[in-house]
Amino acid sequence: MLTASPLAEAIRIRPRAVFVPEHSDTAAGRFAFGYEVVIDNGGDQAVTLTDRHWVIDHGNGCLKEVRGEGVVGEQPRIPPGERFSYRSGAVIESPAGRMWGDYGFVSDRGDVFRVTIPTFDLIAPAVFRSIQ
Repeated sequence: MLTASPLAEAIRIRPRAVFVPEHSDTAAGRFAFGYEVVIDNGGDQAVTLTDRHWVIDHGNGCLKEVRGEGVVGEQPRIPPGERFSYRSGAVIESPAGRMWGDYGFVSDRGDVFRVTIPTFDLIAPAVFRSIQ
Protein backbone atom coordinates (compact mmCIF):
# COMPACT_ATOMS: atom_id res chain seq x y z
CA MET A 1 0.00 0.00 0.00
CA LEU A 2 1.19 3.49 -0.75
CA THR A 3 -0.42 5.15 2.24
CA ALA A 4 -1.22 4.15 5.77
CA SER A 5 -4.76 5.40 5.28
CA PRO A 6 -7.45 3.13 6.74
CA LEU A 7 -9.31 3.64 3.46
CA ALA A 8 -6.33 2.32 1.47
CA GLU A 9 -5.95 -0.64 3.79
CA ALA A 10 -9.58 -1.62 3.17
CA ILE A 11 -9.09 -1.94 -0.60
CA ARG A 12 -7.89 -5.32 -1.88
CA ILE A 13 -6.58 -5.58 -5.44
CA ARG A 14 -6.12 -8.98 -7.11
CA PRO A 15 -4.62 -9.06 -10.63
CA ARG A 16 -4.30 -12.18 -12.79
CA ALA A 17 -2.84 -12.55 -16.30
CA VAL A 18 -3.05 -15.13 -19.10
CA PHE A 19 -1.04 -15.47 -22.31
CA VAL A 20 -3.08 -14.85 -25.49
CA PRO A 21 -1.36 -16.74 -28.34
CA GLU A 22 -3.87 -15.69 -31.01
CA HIS A 23 -2.81 -12.03 -30.55
CA SER A 24 0.90 -12.81 -30.27
CA ASP A 25 3.62 -13.01 -32.89
CA THR A 26 6.50 -14.59 -31.02
CA ALA A 27 8.87 -14.47 -34.03
CA ALA A 28 8.41 -10.69 -34.12
CA GLY A 29 8.81 -10.30 -30.34
CA ARG A 30 5.12 -9.63 -29.67
CA PHE A 31 3.73 -11.45 -26.64
CA ALA A 32 0.13 -10.57 -25.81
CA PHE A 33 -1.46 -11.02 -22.40
CA GLY A 34 -4.94 -10.50 -21.09
CA TYR A 35 -5.38 -9.59 -17.46
CA GLU A 36 -8.23 -9.27 -15.04
CA VAL A 37 -8.17 -7.08 -11.96
CA VAL A 38 -10.62 -7.56 -9.09
CA ILE A 39 -10.94 -4.67 -6.63
CA ASP A 40 -12.72 -5.35 -3.32
CA ASN A 41 -13.86 -2.54 -1.06
CA GLY A 42 -13.72 -3.92 2.47
CA GLY A 43 -14.17 -0.50 4.03
CA ASP A 44 -17.15 1.38 5.37
CA GLN A 45 -17.19 4.11 2.69
CA ALA A 46 -17.85 4.06 -1.02
CA VAL A 47 -14.80 4.90 -3.13
CA THR A 48 -14.34 5.94 -6.75
CA LEU A 49 -11.35 4.79 -8.77
CA THR A 50 -10.11 8.01 -10.40
CA ASP A 51 -6.86 7.08 -12.14
CA ARG A 52 -4.29 4.41 -12.83
CA HIS A 53 -0.52 4.17 -13.02
CA TRP A 54 1.07 1.04 -14.49
CA VAL A 55 4.68 0.03 -14.91
CA ILE A 56 5.14 -2.66 -17.57
CA ASP A 57 8.43 -4.56 -17.47
CA HIS A 58 8.97 -6.09 -20.91
CA GLY A 59 11.52 -8.54 -19.51
CA ASN A 60 14.27 -7.27 -21.79
CA GLY A 61 15.38 -4.16 -19.92
CA CYS A 62 12.51 -2.02 -21.27
CA LEU A 63 10.13 -0.46 -18.72
CA LYS A 64 7.10 1.51 -19.87
CA GLU A 65 4.77 3.57 -17.72
CA VAL A 66 1.10 4.15 -18.41
CA ARG A 67 -0.96 6.80 -16.64
CA GLY A 68 -4.56 7.74 -17.25
CA GLU A 69 -8.00 8.41 -15.91
CA GLY A 70 -10.02 5.49 -14.59
CA VAL A 71 -9.82 2.00 -16.07
CA VAL A 72 -11.23 0.76 -19.40
CA GLY A 73 -13.02 4.07 -19.92
CA GLU A 74 -14.69 4.05 -16.51
CA GLN A 75 -14.23 5.66 -13.12
CA PRO A 76 -16.15 3.07 -11.13
CA ARG A 77 -17.73 3.82 -7.77
CA ILE A 78 -17.34 0.84 -5.45
CA PRO A 79 -19.74 0.77 -2.47
CA PRO A 80 -18.66 -0.72 0.88
CA GLY A 81 -18.55 -4.51 0.74
CA GLU A 82 -18.78 -4.53 -3.06
CA ARG A 83 -16.29 -5.37 -5.80
CA PHE A 84 -15.45 -4.17 -9.27
CA SER A 85 -13.58 -6.18 -11.87
CA TYR A 86 -12.39 -5.44 -15.36
CA ARG A 87 -10.33 -7.00 -18.13
CA SER A 88 -7.66 -5.43 -20.28
CA GLY A 89 -4.48 -6.40 -22.03
CA ALA A 90 -0.80 -5.69 -22.54
CA VAL A 91 1.75 -6.59 -25.18
CA ILE A 92 5.39 -7.06 -24.25
CA GLU A 93 8.54 -7.72 -26.28
CA SER A 94 9.71 -10.95 -24.60
CA PRO A 95 8.09 -14.16 -23.33
CA ALA A 96 8.33 -13.11 -19.69
CA GLY A 97 7.72 -9.78 -18.00
CA ARG A 98 5.65 -8.30 -15.23
CA MET A 99 3.36 -5.43 -14.31
CA TRP A 100 2.68 -3.38 -11.20
CA GLY A 101 1.44 0.06 -10.28
CA ASP A 102 -1.19 1.88 -8.27
CA TYR A 103 -4.71 3.24 -8.46
CA GLY A 104 -5.93 6.60 -7.25
CA PHE A 105 -9.19 6.71 -5.31
CA VAL A 106 -11.44 9.30 -3.72
CA SER A 107 -13.97 8.44 -1.02
CA ASP A 108 -17.50 9.84 -0.94
CA ARG A 109 -16.25 12.10 1.88
CA GLY A 110 -13.52 13.52 -0.38
CA ASP A 111 -10.52 11.65 1.02
CA VAL A 112 -7.93 11.09 -1.73
CA PHE A 113 -5.59 8.09 -1.50
CA ARG A 114 -3.60 5.60 -3.59
CA VAL A 115 -3.44 1.81 -3.39
CA THR A 116 -0.65 -0.39 -4.75
CA ILE A 117 -1.44 -2.89 -7.48
CA PRO A 118 0.55 -6.02 -6.59
CA THR A 119 3.18 -7.15 -9.06
CA PHE A 120 2.03 -9.94 -11.34
CA ASP A 121 3.89 -11.97 -13.93
CA LEU A 122 3.34 -12.06 -17.67
CA ILE A 123 4.74 -15.42 -18.73
CA ALA A 124 4.17 -17.20 -22.02
CA PRO A 125 4.02 -21.00 -21.79
CA ALA A 126 7.29 -22.73 -22.66
CA VAL A 127 5.91 -24.02 -25.96
CA PHE A 128 5.66 -20.40 -27.20
CA ARG A 129 9.15 -19.34 -26.09
CA SER A 130 11.93 -19.12 -28.60
CA ILE A 131 15.06 -21.01 -27.59
CA GLN A 132 18.22 -18.92 -27.82
